[in-house]
Amino acid sequence: MNGKRFFLDTNAVVQLLSGNVELLNTLDGATYVATSVICELGFLSFPGLSEKDKQLFQSFLTRISVIDVCTGDVQLKERIQDLRREKMLKLPDAVIAASAAVHACLLVTADKHLLKLPGLAVQGYRAV
Repeated sequence: MNGKRFFLDTNAVVQLLSGNVELLNTLDGATYVATSVICELGFLSFPGLSEKDKQLFQSFLTRISVIDVCTGDVQLKERIQDLRREKMLKLPDAVIAASAAVHACLLVTADKHLLKLPGLAVQGYRAV
């Protein structure tokens, strides 16, 4: 796996947009940065999100890839199902973890459950 490919969990997106220097340094020189449509939906449905935050997020989305869950993506769907069944993950976490794995990315998250998931390339960070 190329260490310059990153997949951001929702908490990492929030921290990055808040100016978390550790995350900014981690992503410096990245060749690929992505997140899930699950993260996009989670961020945009956050109660009390300001119009300025929405605009910042929309601008951010133009600079990264947003991975959908498509009917024809059999590999992704099977990986999601396996994670749900074998690791008892909630559906959003399974979608995010499976998307990172299928796209050969290092998952960046503060989620303690995902950080401990065996077989997943994952990196934590300190929240500010």
